[in-house]
Amino acid sequence: MNATEARAELFALVKRAEEDGVSTLIHKRDEYALLVPLARFPAARKSGAFPSHALSAAQKDLGDLVTRAAQGNPQVLRRNTTPIAVLLPAAAPGVLSSDTAAHPGAASAGGAVNSPHIQDRGSAPRRLATLGDAVGSVLASGPAAGPTFGLAGLDAATGGLQPGRLTLVAAAPNVGGSLLGLAAARQSALVDRRTVLYAASGPNRDDIFRRIVAAETGGDYPRLKQGRLTPHEQEVAHQLVQAGDLLMIDDGSDLTAEDIAETAPHMEGLALVVVDRLQAAHSARLPLSGDRLPDASQVLASLARTLHVPVLAIVDSDDPALLGLLDADITLTLTSTDDPAKVQVAVAERDFGTIGSAHLSPDLLHARFLDTGNTSATPTVGDRSAPILGSTVERELAEAALPYTSGARQGLPAAVTHVLAALRTALTNGAQNSLDDLRPSLADIAAAPPRLPDTDEGRRLAAALNAYNAAAAPADATEQPVAVQSTETSGHGRDDEDDTEEEVELQPGDEEDEPETAVFPALRILKDAVGRSKMHPIPVIGIEARESGPWPLISEHMDGEPRWVHPDVTSTRVPLLRENGKRVRRDLLDVPDSFGAGVMCLIDRNGSYPSACSAVPLAPNKLLHTGPLEAFDKAGAGIYLIGIPQWTRTDMPHPLGRIIDRPDDQGRVWVTTPHIKLLARLVREEHLAAMPAIHDSWTGKANESLFKPFYEATRKARTELVVAGGEPYKAYKTRLSIALRLLWPKRQEQRSPFWRPDWRMSMVAEASVRHWMAAFKAVQAGHTLIALRNVDAAVFWTPEEASPATYRIGTGFGEVKAKYIERGQMIPEGDD
Repeated sequence: MNATEARAELFALVKRAEEDGVSTLIHKRDEYALLVPLARFPAARKSGAFPSHALSAAQKDLGDLVTRAAQGNPQVLRRNTTPIAVLLPAAAPGVLSSDTAAHPGAASAGGAVNSPHIQDRGSAPRRLATLGDAVGSVLASGPAAGPTFGLAGLDAATGGLQPGRLTLVAAAPNVGGSLLGLAAARQSALVDRRTVLYAASGPNRDDIFRRIVAAETGGDYPRLKQGRLTPHEQEVAHQLVQAGDLLMIDDGSDLTAEDIAETAPHMEGLALVVVDRLQAAHSARLPLSGDRLPDASQVLASLARTLHVPVLAIVDSDDPALLGLLDADITLTLTSTDDPAKVQVAVAERDFGTIGSAHLSPDLLHARFLDTGNTSATPTVGDRSAPILGSTVERELAEAALPYTSGARQGLPAAVTHVLAALRTALTNGAQNSLDDLRPSLADIAAAPPRLPDTDEGRRLAAALNAYNAAAAPADATEQPVAVQSTETSGHGRDDEDDTEEEVELQPGDEEDEPETAVFPALRILKDAVGRSKMHPIPVIGIEARESGPWPLISEHMDGEPRWVHPDVTSTRVPLLRENGKRVRRDLLDVPDSFGAGVMCLIDRNGSYPSACSAVPLAPNKLLHTGPLEAFDKAGAGIYLIGIPQWTRTDMPHPLGRIIDRPDDQGRVWVTTPHIKLLARLVREEHLAAMPAIHDSWTGKANESLFKPFYEATRKARTELVVAGGEPYKAYKTRLSIALRLLWPKRQEQRSPFWRPDWRMSMVAEASVRHWMAAFKAVQAGHTLIALRNVDAAVFWTPEEASPATYRIGTGFGEVKAKYIERGQMIPEGDD
């Protein structure tokens, strides 16, 4: 085709090259150029590497462009700013029609040669490059200028994300694989100002936005999930609206690899494609899952090569067999280490194996990773530097708390975790005002620290809290008066409470049956109840099986305790000196005048845990991996991985309680059957819009009567002993607590006739659900709830000394005790 004909048909010829891969030979007298698809000459994608021309200008000057190309200077044609085709030099043909894909002797710049057999296949010729081409390309390109993660150690190990290559981030659930994809997207779009396509098959666009805000501000991701932003976070969110126009999110349903490959070429200046995520477990509603992943991986690899951009895909598994099937160019495998403050990233390249490694510090509470060499860095939009402040004691406290605030270790109350996480954020951001505001709360925590596990991390945090308390003690002693609690003025103390599990620690010998003379042989009764079941329960999971399957997924946070205070009520921890000389902290609730006249009504539920044993939905036998479920099946019981449902009410805590404080990197949480059943009930009663999706599950055949004989014996004994009081009643409560704790002893050395974490957490979750529902009924009846704590304590604001009628006053299971506290008075009960 001569240049005049090609000029008239240029737009059609370019379209054929772009869509069908067809090349066209164009000549101007004895000068020849080959119009080829961009895939035949990927180097043309690099901005400024070769002369480029908009299509309209190229049509006008096509003769000149053919001449320049024929002289060995490739000419790039673009639509707006996006390269779409290129004119390359070609040798003079023999006899060749314009429909022929390419001349067999046509040569690209640098000496690339086409196969003479291509035209027989009716397709475009393959481009072969000489070694000189490759050397020239490498020398001309200089250091890699592809996207990075914004994490210096990882960027050094990987050399950044390489254009034209598929990089796979492989991590088991809860390790944080998705956060690496988000880190690369944030760095490219918000810092480097380059266009990113974020294809979200797991999280939706709201989840991604909240994670970005959490990572950029150091705000708590669980709180952001509830839609509660601080003024600073709102300001950053507005900045993101302006700075985030380069981050394009596709969270459409039924997202496939082909959809991504179809969308990406239409994005001008595309620098990075992130695919979050490939799900190892099959799901009928997720195309990017199960046995469809190898084909999807090939499509994504082809997309990377065709567009010459890096494609970063996250897969929620580190199974070597699966990774081998996906066959990525580069694989980054994240694994936990013995140090909870570190995650190892192994960098492997196809055909070479492991070529490097790096360590990152997980900060899952804030939806991000930090460099281990600079774990203090808290990024902000467009700026990754921040000043450091605080005393040595404060810095050590922040470092000691990192295993817990990062989410790597669990066991702290949610309120304590939030304060310690805020301390780290204030120190790293150089936020002096925030640090000043936190110091009273830190002093409260240090004065009455939570119970910590007997591990290296727990002991370090305990020592740091003790040091902080010692440093703060003089100021605290002069600034705050210490109240004195006596049994005469405070009503009942801890010794009179029904649920004393926090007071009882398992000791060697607790696993042995009580003597015949025992007031209440709780353990013998519990063992007998389990042994009589016709479902042949499995009371002990073998030690060798405890490190795999569902067992590592179960944590104390699955109890769902609310630990909530009304957002309009201020809670302050104040010093209290008990009669035994122990210095503790108690709650002082500041109820605003807008609540009207009234008093605080303290509700204390009797026997929350043993009462829950009357009907605990659990699986007596093994838990089997049942994977994603289309819907909850009430015939099954176990643990379920779900998204956190949105809860917009401010007069009640979230129905999942503190479970929502520890989501995984994709905003999902593991729950037991009682909480699944609670959510289903709230959906039926139209308090929730819809059930959350069940992304994974471990279940067995459900049973609700396993512990019922134990419940009945406990209730009968309580009826008799609560009247007698004194030592017999104390012994009853102690043995009751020991028996229930032995369902899941925490220390490896503690012997027990049981080891079923799912039984224990289902029982505790059932108690939490009943506690929450009782308070919810009162709120629905018009009462004002101002605090809901643990599994047995609620505080209402009542206009007179009258407890909500939805509670029954009494000493039996399911009944409550009521106490009234005037505005401004301290609540005498609490956790020590």
